[in-house]
Amino acid sequence: MNFSNSNALFEKAQKYIPGGVNSPVRAFKAVGGSPVFIKSAKGAMVYDEDGNSFIELINSWGPMILGHGHELIQKAVSDTLQHSFSFGAPTRREVEIAELIVSMVPSVEKVRMVNSGTEATMSAVRVARGYTGRSKMIKFEGCYHGHGDSFLIAAGSGAVTFGTPDSPGVTKGVANDTLTAPYNNLEAVQEIVAANKGEIAALILEPVVGNMGCVLPQEGFLEGLRKICDQEGIVLIFDEVMTGFRLAKGGAQQRFGVMPDLTTMGKIIGGGMPVGAYGGKAEIMNCVSPAGPVYQAGTLSGNPIAMAAGMTMLTYLNEHPEVYTILENKGQKLVSGFKSSAEKLGLNYTINQVGSMYTQFFTQKAVTDFPSAKSSNLELFGKYFHAMLNKGIYLGPSQFESMFLSTALTDEMISTVISANEESLKEIHNL
Repeated sequence: MNFSNSNALFEKAQKYIPGGVNSPVRAFKAVGGSPVFIKSAKGAMVYDEDGNSFIELINSWGPMILGHGHELIQKAVSDTLQHSFSFGAPTRREVEIAELIVSMVPSVEKVRMVNSGTEATMSAVRVARGYTGRSKMIKFEGCYHGHGDSFLIAAGSGAVTFGTPDSPGVTKGVANDTLTAPYNNLEAVQEIVAANKGEIAALILEPVVGNMGCVLPQEGFLEGLRKICDQEGIVLIFDEVMTGFRLAKGGAQQRFGVMPDLTTMGKIIGGGMPVGAYGGKAEIMNCVSPAGPVYQAGTLSGNPIAMAAGMTMLTYLNEHPEVYTILENKGQKLVSGFKSSAEKLGLNYTINQVGSMYTQFFTQKAVTDFPSAKSSNLELFGKYFHAMLNKGIYLGPSQFESMFLSTALTDEMISTVISANEESLKEIHNL
């Protein structure tokens, strides 16, 4: 494939944009080479600036659950544009989408709209601190909750050792309030809680991780966290920015039957437009200004264009529960094909999948946490990524990302992806 236009754009971009991109993973540093610049997308296809077309399995990192450019969402946005782009004032649609979210997500009694997943997680932790009067929080290795200071903390060396700033610009003071535990390890959480008795305001995690690749909670893990938080008066926060409305109508919490105190949302509730939200128990949410003392505000929060797209998307999902059966079947068919190919070729790679999320890890180890995810062969993944790209399949440019399927992915496309996967594995292993 020819990528000359993309290469020229990237060279120019680096003169004006840090690293040439507006979000780091887009730079292709994890896989080598230069990024592909996308010009348009429709359904399960994306088209780049050089005229190349790809079946893509990212869907803007999750929100395009119905595929790109869905007609209903396009119409909703177009209709709303006729009334201007932003008001910075209340609108009817904000009330309607809040009511719909509360009806769909089991644990949410009140919800506040924001502009991104990062805003949602930052705000949720602040509310938890305001509600409990405590300062510390627990996060998990490999879970990503946006680029808020509290979340950019590397793991400490033990239960009583605080993490260290993982990015310049994050202060040691912030790190001192952040405790990090291994994912899927209840014993480690119990040790941290015991060592910081009565000081922990919140425990936040992705109930299904999408940011170290797709990693599922082991049996009893989420239930155990719920029990610990109940016993210790800790606010349990599920970051469902990726999983919300994707793994089930009510998100991962509905799928696994464990209810958090607060939930952060994004991606799908904007139908692809920039949006985020956090919600939960009314008692906690009533701490948010102007109902309570915890301040959080945003001129573009509840933006009418984003609300129109999100309302259309959520209404469709609410009225068409068969979407989740369709996505489940597509995920299982794709991963089953991948496993069959690996077996035929004598390869043994771990594939984690739940519903329409999956990751093929280039490791033979079971991937249940960040250390096991990091056992993957990153050089091999880079070769695989480019082999797939050259066959017209666009994947997330990092081993540590989940793929996201859409209803627009046809059975014929799935067969094409499975064939490309097998050929790519042969190619990188010289089989």
